[in-house]
Parts: sequence; structure tokens; C-alpha cells
Amino acid sequence: MKIIQWILIALIFLSPYKANASRYSDSYDGNIFPIYAGNGAIVPPQTTLQESLKNKRVTVLFFYLDDSSDSKAMAPIISGLDLIWRNNIDIIALTTDELQDKEKSELRNEPNYYWNGLIPQTIILNSDGEVKYDKNGMINIDELNKVIGDLKGIDIEDTTFSVESFNEYNSIISEKKDKNKN
Repeated sequence: MKIIQWILIALIFLSPYKANASRYSDSYDGNIFPIYAGNGAIVPPQTTLQESLKNKRVTVLFFYLDDSSDSKAMAPIISGLDLIWRNNIDIIALTTDELQDKEKSELRNEPNYYWNGLIPQTIILNSDGEVKYDKNGMINIDELNKVIGDLKGIDIEDTTFSVESFNEYNSIISEKKDKNKN
């Protein structure tokens, strides 16, 4: 009987199954921000949409799913916005799991008022709560920075950023200066 127990234990521990996380699959690997962006502080959001609108702050709404490869690819971009704009804007990243069965809200202070049913979706609201940017899919961080810079009154024309992978899962945002401009 002991031999059978040892064989079963050995089979369990020597099993060829590995725990893998993949940025390029639609598999659930856990929360995408700590895994693929190295920034677990994005979720849960530090504020609500209602508070952000009340305080008249520029707001980035990001709708995603943890098991979407496109959302996984966008996680470092949203994390990069957090690093660049830290205390100057509100970033509200929301998984759409809770929104999928809800009717579209008629209230502008409710996230599902803005969600169009597709993921990932990135929306930028100005300080008056008006939609100034709304796109689905992969988006370049410079495009988002340009919109935010315009809304904040900051000229960022000479600066570009890139998302660079520093290991299999995480990425970092690097500033790229135009060497031709001085």
C-alpha cells in the first residue's frame, strides 16, 4: 500500500503540467496589471468615476478583461500613463465582468454609460466630463499622452515614449527624446 501512495505522490509532483502565463493568449492568468505591467496599484482604482467628475479631473477610463490578450497588451500602456501623469489625472481601470449583464446607464457618473461593449476600450474625459477620446483595441501611448497633454495645457510634442519588455511578462515605459530637436 505504501508503494502505491509513493507512486501517486511522485506522479503528482512529476506531472508535465506547468503553470504558464501568456500575454498572447486569451487565458486567465490573474490580474493583468501586476503580471503584465508590473503595477498592481492600478486596480482597484484609487477613485471612482463619480469622485473624478465631482473633482473636475481629467480621467482615463480603461475597460478590460483579465483573459483578453489585447487587454494584456494594453496593460503596460495604461500603467505607463500612471507613471507619467501620476497625480495629474485619474486612471480608472475596470474589468467588464460586472458590466456585461447590466443595462446601459443613462447617468454620466456610471462607468457603463461609456462602455460600448468591446474590450479593451480607452476613454479620456476632460475636466468637465466630456468624452475627448474613445477607441477600442491597441493604442500607442504617445497618442494618449498627446490628448492628455492637450487637456492639461502641456505641450509634449518633442517627447515620445515606448513600451519595452524587461522580462517575459513585464514592460517598462522609456522616454525617447528627438535627437534632431534642441
